[in-house]
Amino acid sequence: MAFTVPSPRSPLDSDGDGGLARWYEHELGWAAVPGPPVQLVTGLRFDVLELPATAGRGVLRRMGAGTGPVALMGRRMRLLVAAGSAEELPGLLDWLEWGGIALDLAILGADGRMTAPLPPGRGGSGAPGAAIWLRVPVPGREVESSLPALRSAPWGGADGPCLVRLVAAAAAECHRVRLLSARTGGPVPQQLSPQRFASS
Repeated sequence: MAFTVPSPRSPLDSDGDGGLARWYEHELGWAAVPGPPVQLVTGLRFDVLELPATAGRGVLRRMGAGTGPVALMGRRMRLLVAAGSAEELPGLLDWLEWGGIALDLAILGADGRMTAPLPPGRGGSGAPGAAIWLRVPVPGREVESSLPALRSAPWGGADGPCLVRLVAAAAAECHRVRLLSARTGGPVPQQLSPQRFASS
């Protein structure tokens, strides 16, 4: 009778989800809540703009490198934006003339939670719909400068990605997906490849 020996566990796996939470806290300085699943606390270092993955693919095409880190979980894409953006979104949508139009666009701000994807270089869980990074955050504690922000906000730099452009693209893509879905009578097929949107 042959026995297979499991591979050695990485430090991240050595104590289950606590290791994953500690990785986010130590490497990125992000508040994390052990799980399962491990959750990243929003509203402190970043907020999260969430939209259908099909619309998100269009946003990534339009914006190029003009986004911060991007995660995918199931059929939803999550774009990290500057902390405080959640409060700005309703007024920003009105200013962009998207107010009052049904968009499948949500934002997580203060006291919100986002399921933590596995860090880059770690094997995936293999579970369908598991959270994964499409554009990974760079370890270090200065994530704010890489996140889309309002240029006039204290956290918005002249060189950082523009929140207004990101929200305009997200609203347009969500509306386009909604119109296509209504025309075809069902959801728009998902054709997102994580490798296509690797770290920028």
